[in-house]
Formats: sequence, C-alpha cells, structure tokens
Amino acid sequence: MSWEKSIEELRRRERLAEKMGGEEPVERQRGRGKLTVRERVAFLVDPGSFHEIGKIAGRASYTAEDELESFLPASSVTGRATIDHRPVVVIADDFTVRGGASDASIWQKMVQMIKMATEYRMPLVQMIDGTGGGGSVKALEKDPRTYIPETPGWNEIVHGLSEVPFVSLALGPCAGMGAGRVAASHFSVMVKELSQVFVAGPPVAIALGENVTKEELGGWKIQAQNGTVDNVVDSEADAFIAARKFLSYLPPSVHHLPERTQPADDPKRREESLLSLVPTDGKTPYKPRKIIEAAVDRGSFFEIGKEWGRGIVCGLARIDGYPVGIMAGDPFFLDGAWTADVCDKVCRHMDLCSMFHLPVIHFVDCPGFAVGVKAETAGVTRAGVRAMTAVYQADVPVCSVVIRKAYGLAGSAMMNQSKTKWRYCWPSGDWGSLPMAGGIEAAFRKELAEAEDPEALKAHLYRKFDAIRSPFRTAESFLAEEIIDPRDTRPLLVDFIHHAWRTLEPGTRSTGFRP
Repeated sequence: MSWEKSIEELRRRERLAEKMGGEEPVERQRGRGKLTVRERVAFLVDPGSFHEIGKIAGRASYTAEDELESFLPASSVTGRATIDHRPVVVIADDFTVRGGASDASIWQKMVQMIKMATEYRMPLVQMIDGTGGGGSVKALEKDPRTYIPETPGWNEIVHGLSEVPFVSLALGPCAGMGAGRVAASHFSVMVKELSQVFVAGPPVAIALGENVTKEELGGWKIQAQNGTVDNVVDSEADAFIAARKFLSYLPPSVHHLPERTQPADDPKRREESLLSLVPTDGKTPYKPRKIIEAAVDRGSFFEIGKEWGRGIVCGLARIDGYPVGIMAGDPFFLDGAWTADVCDKVCRHMDLCSMFHLPVIHFVDCPGFAVGVKAETAGVTRAGVRAMTAVYQADVPVCSVVIRKAYGLAGSAMMNQSKTKWRYCWPSGDWGSLPMAGGIEAAFRKELAEAEDPEALKAHLYRKFDAIRSPFRTAESFLAEEIIDPRDTRPLLVDFIHHAWRTLEPGTRSTGFRP
C-alpha cells in the first residue's frame, strides 16, 4: 500500500493553484502592466527561499462522485522566505482571483501570517492589490444577509505593529481593508500610475456626487502628499528595492538590536563643502540633504516621506556601519517652520526610531511652529505639542547638530533637553525665544514711533542685538555645549554613535499618553 495517489492529487491541486485566476484574468493583469502575484513574490525574496503556506486553500466544486471538478485558489499567496538572507513573512494579494473580492478571500491566511511574523519575530511584507478581503455587494447573492461589521485580524495587526516591522507595497487599486492594510504599516510604498489607495472606489464616490477616476480619488499625488503612504516609486521593481532597503536598517523585531554592517567609509572624513554650504546672510536657504550625505556613510541615506511634511527631511542612514534615524530642517519650505503635517511626520519618525532602537541624528534648523491663520486652521498647536511629546518620549539617544535656527517651542524640541545634551552647534547657529526679525520692531514699537529717525534707530538696534545673539556668547554661559567646525561633523557623529550603541536595550516600548 502507498499514499502515491494522494500525493498525485496534492500535486494536481498545487498546479491548479499556480494557474491563479486562470488564463484570461492573468492576461488582463499583465495587460495593465502588472506582474502576477507569484512573479512578485519571486522578485521580492531571495531566489529559492519562498516556502508557501496554504497553497491549496481556495474554493472547490465536486461532481456527484465527489471528484474535484473545478478549483479557484484563495486571493492571496502567503508564506515564509528570506530577504538578504534574513527571515520574513510574505502576504501577497492576487488580483486575478475575483479582483480580491471578499468571496475569494480566506481571511484566516492573513491572520495566520501576522501571528507567525509576530510570534517568531520576523518582519512582515505585504503586497497589496485589491480589497484585501473587504466586503462585496456581489457576495450578498450567495449569502443573502447583511452583518454588523467586524474586522478579523485587526487585533493581530495592532499587536504586530508593536513587535515587528510591517512593510506594505500598494501594487494596484487598494480599497477598504486593502487600503487599511497599506496604512497600517511602518513603511508603505505606492507605484506611480499603477496603484491607488482609497476607502471606497470611484463607483461609491460617484454615487455620492463626485465624478472621479481612480487616480483622481486615491492616486500617488494625493496619498503621498498627505502622508497616507511614505514613498512613491516608478515601477514594481523599485517597490521591491525600497522594501529591501528599508528592512536592511531595522532589526527583525523589537526584541533585537539593529545590525551593524561592515563600514566602507572613512570615519574621520571631513567634507570641505560644509564650511561654505550655509550662506552667511542667515536668510538664503541651503540644501539639507547635502549636509546629511556629507555626514553619514556614503550612499547610505534612505529618505522616507519626501512628498509630505516637507519642512523636515526624515530617513534612515548608517554612520560607521551603524543604522541611525535622520531628521533635518529644510529651509526651502516655510524656512523649516513646523506646520501641522511636519509635526505629524516628526511623531511618526521618532516613534519608528524609538521602537526599533535606532539612535537619532537631528540636523536642526527650525524657526518655530508655523504662524498664521492657515497654520492654526490646520491644528498646528495640538500637532506641535504631540510632536514635542513624541521627542520627549523617545527612549533612544538623540544627537542634535544645530545648523542654523532654533526658535521657540518647536526649536526647543530638537531633543529631550532634560537628558544629557549631546549637541553640537555650527557657527551659523541662530537661536532664541523668538526671531530678531520682527521681534525688535515689536519690542521697541514705542521708541521707534517717537524717534526722529526711526530707520536709523532700527538699524542701531539690529546691530546691537546681532552682537548679542552671537553663538559664542551663548557658549560663554555653557548654553551651547560645543561650537564646532562644520567639517568635524562626521567624525563627531561617529564618536556619538559608538557611545549611543552601548546604551541600547532591546524590548517593547511603554509609551504614556500623547496629547
């Protein structure tokens, strides 16, 4: 006796699963310029590393003699694999199977994968293309009743987000639960013109009176600029590269520390360009990414969220091989003022770095919170307090390099200043409770109004206070711990990261209330 016949049946069902939704749906998928789900998995993970789980799960029909008549696999491909030789869990939607509609999904596959990632401390990578198991009006024909909404697996998602990295790649129209899965991640990517993210698609919007296309409703220009997704790329291949790059900086879980790579850059490198990069007039903007690139290991800076909260640059990098989080004020956008969306971006990035034990380097240039009716309407006050709280709640070392401005509450949130101030200031530093420009006019309004020559008095006052605000006077009182030659920035950051690394401890976070 032998089980050979059963093994043959198993192989037959596996071959049926590999056909996905069938020839016609697969051709439509490729006709849209999209890879199939199995091609995506093959391109994302290390060759030969994918171990599929639940391959023959799906919908089957049988003859009167109980012989398999037809088989449609579930609308997701799931399993374990490695990326750069590190274990990961993969969930990949198959749009060729009923467009990801609920009657083609088996939600238990997704939940099982999230549990596996969380319990076995492996990052989770989701390739999302469709509703991801959300509701379908068509399904009501087969099951003629409605139900009180419930989202199986959401508890596992919430718990998993506090344990392991979640990466979501939007690779097609993502609606309902699919859109929710894109947003419920530590890093998300959209592909230009290929993917859209929305709560409900155009037919629902049209029924509500908005005649829009998928791109107008949830295209990358909307979702990247409002921060729903982090990064935007040009192709599916670029999305896979972004996922691999992001994960390369992070540990597999909060119970591990990030890995140091073999340094390939001179730790004592001094960049001459830094001496003249910031204009001496204190007003002309400069490019903060040039400072970042000069200070971190060459080619290691990976920017996150470039399209939103543009007053601050955020990302990951390496310094002497150690992974770090990066923040840098960008004076090209409202002079680097913290608007409500900048504050949201600061919160998100500080939480990411703190959760996964990445020390933070903050290149400071902040004239304060954004001022005006538009800023207040957007809720800058509450958002600003949340950002400050996120900075103070961080439990990783922060090194601040004050490049130019640091004013007011936002300027004070460069680090938790109740802790050791590991801080370096460039000679271009300019700080205080409020900027001199406008502040002098307000403080001396009466004197200027009564002066015989108001312009001459104003010029005199500006010269007087320009001398007072010299960074060297601040350093005389040890209120600026160290003023440095900008060319020494990288060697000093290398020194910081070696000290910071000794303080890191793996484990989960316990974060208090955030306003």
